[in-house]
Amino acid sequence: MNIVVCLKQVPGTTQVKINPQTNTLIRQDIKNIVNPFDTYALEEGVRLKERYGGKVTAISMGPPQAEGMLRESIAAGADQTILLSDRAFAGADTLATAYTLAQAIKKIEDYDLVICGKQTIDGDTGQVGPELAEELELPFIAYVNKIEETTTGQMRIQRMIEEGHELIETPLPAVISVVKEINVPRLPSLRGIIKAKDAIIPVWTAHNLGVDPSMVGLDGSATRVVKIFFPERVRHGEKLQGDLEDQVASLIEKLRKSRVI
Repeated sequence: MNIVVCLKQVPGTTQVKINPQTNTLIRQDIKNIVNPFDTYALEEGVRLKERYGGKVTAISMGPPQAEGMLRESIAAGADQTILLSDRAFAGADTLATAYTLAQAIKKIEDYDLVICGKQTIDGDTGQVGPELAEELELPFIAYVNKIEETTTGQMRIQRMIEEGHELIETPLPAVISVVKEINVPRLPSLRGIIKAKDAIIPVWTAHNLGVDPSMVGLDGSATRVVKIFFPERVRHGEKLQGDLEDQVASLIEKLRKSRVI
């Protein structure tokens, strides 16, 4: 069973700065980590490989420094990795990101399942998974917390919903996004760390993928960040005068005027 896992490098701190001209994160001098939800996706891919055989390919779109994250994925059990890195990809929203990832996955060709984390901690949109499935024209299942069984061309999956759980059967290949309840990611093994250190990380550019330039990066983004700011919190307080009955009556009147009651 050949599995593709999508990973993203995200800031490992909430103390981030914004470039006022581009409204994008200033990533210099910031410690980056693997998006936490993606670690569960990788772990599940490795577990499926251990159960059914095959290989796990970890793929990420990002700057050159994302190579370190992909080496971590090899240490955690991935067999091979691909980094999608090109200035043409910069500034991509979820739509352009999904398009770029899809072109890379199509180039891989031999895969049975694509696994994503349910969302990233920097964007929190949860949109790349379903958009990726749409680009690949594959079925998509979100909030997966258990993969029960996989047979030839078919998979039985349990997903979380507000009322409990759903049991779904889907044909393969498919795209799924997983929640943290699905497993506990393993620690890298010494053998994995040595393998990761010596691994060659292929870098695919826009030219390698043969993408439509109007579909990637800022040009391919349906949304753009116009402004980033911290909202001002204005709080007004008023002290009611008089005896208790007068205060209660005054409070009720103010609440009525504000249409709270």
